[in-house]
Amino acid sequence: MNTNQQKTSGLGTFGGVYTPSILTILGVIMYLRFGWVVGNVGLFGTFIIVTLSNLITFLTALSVCAIATDRVVRAGGAYYMISRSLGIETGGAVGIPLYFAQALSVALYTLGFAESVVQIFPSLEAYEVYIALAVTIGVGILALTSAQIAIKAQYFIMAAIALSLISFFLGHPVEQTHVELWRTTDVSFWQVFAVFFPAVTGIMAGVNMSGDLKDPTKALPIGTLAAVGTGYVIYMVIPLFLGLRADAQTLVDEPFIMARMSFWGGAIALGVWGATLSSAIGSILGAPRVLQALARDGILPNQLNFLGQGNGRNDEPRVGTAVTLGVAIAAVCLGDLNLIAPVLTMFFLTTYLVLNASAGIESFLQSPSFRPTFKVNWFLSFLGAVGCLAVMFLINAIATIVAGIIVSGIFIYLQRQELKVTWGDSRRGMWMAFLRTGIYQLDQLTDPKNWRPHIIVFSASPHKSWSLIELADSFNHKGLLTVASIVPERREYESKKNLESTIKDYLSKNNVQALVKIIRSNQNYAVIPQVVETYGIGALIPNTVLLGNSNASFNQDWESHKQYCQTIAQLHQLKRNIIILKENSDRQSRTFGEHKFGNYQRIDIWWSGIQANGSFMLLLAYLLKNDWQWRKANIFVKLVIKNPHASETTQSNLSNLIEKLNIDVIPQVIVSEETSFEKILHQYSDKADLIFLGLAEPQEDFDQYYYQWQQKTKNLPSVVFMMAANDFPFEEVLQKD
Repeated sequence: MNTNQQKTSGLGTFGGVYTPSILTILGVIMYLRFGWVVGNVGLFGTFIIVTLSNLITFLTALSVCAIATDRVVRAGGAYYMISRSLGIETGGAVGIPLYFAQALSVALYTLGFAESVVQIFPSLEAYEVYIALAVTIGVGILALTSAQIAIKAQYFIMAAIALSLISFFLGHPVEQTHVELWRTTDVSFWQVFAVFFPAVTGIMAGVNMSGDLKDPTKALPIGTLAAVGTGYVIYMVIPLFLGLRADAQTLVDEPFIMARMSFWGGAIALGVWGATLSSAIGSILGAPRVLQALARDGILPNQLNFLGQGNGRNDEPRVGTAVTLGVAIAAVCLGDLNLIAPVLTMFFLTTYLVLNASAGIESFLQSPSFRPTFKVNWFLSFLGAVGCLAVMFLINAIATIVAGIIVSGIFIYLQRQELKVTWGDSRRGMWMAFLRTGIYQLDQLTDPKNWRPHIIVFSASPHKSWSLIELADSFNHKGLLTVASIVPERREYESKKNLESTIKDYLSKNNVQALVKIIRSNQNYAVIPQVVETYGIGALIPNTVLLGNSNASFNQDWESHKQYCQTIAQLHQLKRNIIILKENSDRQSRTFGEHKFGNYQRIDIWWSGIQANGSFMLLLAYLLKNDWQWRKANIFVKLVIKNPHASETTQSNLSNLIEKLNIDVIPQVIVSEETSFEKILHQYSDKADLIFLGLAEPQEDFDQYYYQWQQKTKNLPSVVFMMAANDFPFEEVLQKD
């Protein structure tokens, strides 16, 4: 990723921020639609619309000021601000559509220029597209030559707009009229609001020039707020003159009414042309700089890295400008962009929304790294974001949804690319704030109905003990999973850190979300209870421990076996649920090859009642069946009784109980008579893919007890031994009443 520092040119506050912003604000809507606004809602309604619209823009400007005075804003303007605050994925998701919106806006403005020319000179109607093409190429050449020259050209345009306003204010009435403070027509207030609002969305023109400013931290706040303030004053004064000089219906019917009122009508034509040209120049200057920043941050495919090139002392994006010019020319050749114009407006408003959200989040989190000299209360920024969203739906709900889908799609795509960045953003702070609140909230009495597994699985290494991790991940139903590995103390801390990174990468590649914990210890089993007891924070501690089976007893290493059993006893004393996976790998490999759990089709639970282990096994079987690999599995609940006369009654009771639990399992009552449980186990579970067995609470002879279970389960499919914590009512998690 290219992180080269970009040189700034000498553009100052007036030329680099105020001029492009105010010229975009004082645009075509002011000349051709402001009379229509006053005619439809009256003076008072117009003042409300102007004030509400400018309030949203003002709040956004405040957010821009906060971000701009916190960090150096380089090329890319709004994209740069968002990506450094909410992350590269969010920045790219907004930046890519923003680039195309600005590039296509060049065509919209030049087509608008050509249309106004044709209205004044009807004989040129056949050449409308050619006029638009000529103007597009002209502003493109101007931008390719130099940003400085383009800015200077905007001074002449500003002079033309100023002349048109002076001519208008010195003008005359076109008919006798009286001022209507409020007027109701067939057009609703919010429809009129939607038409006017784009008139005040010009502040991005200055923000987009951030990479060419001499001092962005100073220029952006002053220039942006000055442009918003100037625009608001002008937009509040013009309606007074319109309302005093023409009847409401005349204002609605005549788009060029300002020309009739003016001292010199030609000045209004110059103003319209200047407004369209200034907006086109602002877009042709801004779009390539967003494209340059996108390429330098590695968001675009590698084949497009050349778009990040800069030329000359001022690092001007001439390659990006040429590409943008090509996009604009192609759009002009299409002629009619009315179908996509609403979506383009949504992209600009989405940028406003996310900028407000960025500043609001940074301010709300009170991160030590966020120290703007221009401080804005987080509530104002969030209010601006809500206002932007509301306006988007008011203008065009369908276009809002389309824009949202496009932005979301780009975000998901970029997230899957796993882009690496060299800067930090506020997302970690957001999660830290949520986590802090959550931990304090969780540190209350345990609620059985909201129980979730928080599993810590101890494995030698993921690729060697993958079955353990796979099973833990299958049990993990929106809970937490930690993969812990014990390494010798001789291993250096740097080596430990590298191992942790390797395990994280391995888990990620296998689509397992888990935390990783590496423990340096020369003890094997003995250190496990210590880790379980100390691991976690507040109430967020592991409630379930998953272990691999000890094969020490089969290797005649009885001391190691006893230590393993002692570890289980200690974990039980810590009131943790214990799960032990006993893989009969030889049988599995002969029967199913690499599939450690057979065909994932059948789970057998050997049950002794709903209390303790029984409820725990049912609950874990239910969670297991929610995993995609086990979704087609049948769960058999097997209950052994001695009395054959009680078989029918027991079956009925078991079926009724299972039905109340609302878990899809198959109850099966087995009469043992004189047959040993070991034989029944082999007879009825030989074809299972996974067997659940409950363990009794550890007593003095637990090592002997567990060894006997090892012998009883020889040559069976994989077995999961379970021991529920004796202080947790798992039956309450299952029961519906």
